[in-house]
Amino acid sequence: MATSLKIDDRLKGRVQQLASQRRRSPHWIMLEAIQQYVEREEARESFKQEAMISWAAYTQTGRHLTGEEVSAWLNTWGSDDEKPVPECHD
Repeated sequence: MATSLKIDDRLKGRVQQLASQRRRSPHWIMLEAIQQYVEREEARESFKQEAMISWAAYTQTGRHLTGEEVSAWLNTWGSDDEKPVPECHD
């Protein structure tokens, strides 16, 4: 699918300069930038949706972990005494 973008001369020059430095085409640089932006924004939206679902579950059940519990669990990661995920509680 062909799509056109209107960019100002300054940005166009910056893209061309970067493309030259990276030995890539300006098209490749712009496509890469768009892909990274879309992936980042999709991840951000997914995180937001997961947080909203978690908040709704918490408001319905009251089940949770404290920050201290999570921190203590995370501090075991990568150690010989790595702990399983703690159980949520009221």
